[in-house]
Amino acid sequence: MNEATLKVTNIKRRTALKGFVQGSILVGLAAALGGQTALAATPSATNAASGLRLTQEWDKVFPKSEKVDHQKVTFKNRYGITLAADLYLPKNRENQRLAAIVVGGPFGAVKEQSSGLYAQTMAERGFVTLAFDGSYTGESGGEPRNVASPDINTEDFMAAVDFIGLQSYVDRERIGVIGICGWGGMALNAVAADKRVKAVVASTMYDMTRVMSKGYNDSVTAEQRAQTLEQLSRQRWEDAANGKPAYQPAYNKLKGGEAQFLVDYHDYYMTPRGYHPRAVNSGNAWTITTPLSFMNMPILTYIKEISPRPILFIHGENAHSRYFAETAYAAAAQPKELMIIKGANHVDLYDRVDKIPFDAMTTFFNKYLQR
Repeated sequence: MNEATLKVTNIKRRTALKGFVQGSILVGLAAALGGQTALAATPSATNAASGLRLTQEWDKVFPKSEKVDHQKVTFKNRYGITLAADLYLPKNRENQRLAAIVVGGPFGAVKEQSSGLYAQTMAERGFVTLAFDGSYTGESGGEPRNVASPDINTEDFMAAVDFIGLQSYVDRERIGVIGICGWGGMALNAVAADKRVKAVVASTMYDMTRVMSKGYNDSVTAEQRAQTLEQLSRQRWEDAANGKPAYQPAYNKLKGGEAQFLVDYHDYYMTPRGYHPRAVNSGNAWTITTPLSFMNMPILTYIKEISPRPILFIHGENAHSRYFAETAYAAAAQPKELMIIKGANHVDLYDRVDKIPFDAMTTFFNKYLQR
């Protein structure tokens, strides 16, 4: 990201910070844009059981497997927000108590996309799995819509562990976690604190707190950071005066001349390959002030405390985000492994089943989710 892109310009009273969404991440540090954008359309109708309206038809971007049973479930996190999730169970489970895996991500995606694909595939391989929508997004609860928080989203993973560990068919001493893209960093943060989790996979990960506070490749200067915080802080007065948050421009709509990784994000989120109307990244947007809570919270500070539980990092050889996994791997303690997928870019590991190393993940969890 060059200096011209990063510099905040044309600050006016009605100016709202334009955050760049690089597919599944929110940089939120860059150019100023006059005006405001509309709130992304998100279902808000309720039912008596959960306070949420859950779509019952199969609306995933991947085909339904005949090898697993699927059901929609809800549970609350520690902040009282009701989360919506998809539960996948192997059909041949009989009366066994099985190992379980909680899956989240990418940042700005929904469970009908990558996390659901990962969860269904791992259920085919004998695990009970749960893919969930983060607070304030998708079918999960929380107002206003399309807000992210490193604390609350870390808690979402822990709440999913709460839920899965209470199921009679799950061995609660054999629970793992998979975090994809920006939720890879959230997963590592959650597992560092939550000792119930026995193993974690971070696939094509981003550290959202790092990229929002420092930009790509840590290129943001102290002056640019101060300008961004000034702009975001003043936006709070705008939102308070209006009684509702302003939203960033719609994500992943190409205008021409974008970097290749932005084209890759568009090709996933805005085409039949991965488009889903509830996903923030599929032409919707986060609130302008979403970056504020990420700017001062380095979520991988305690990554060493995952040890002696194992971490498997998976990343594409050609991914622009590869440095996130490499530096996280270097900071983590043993046991750890970094698997680089030859020829893969960042979004290939969202849905390219010929590149996602499901065999390696199965071996990893079978090894470490044992009594």
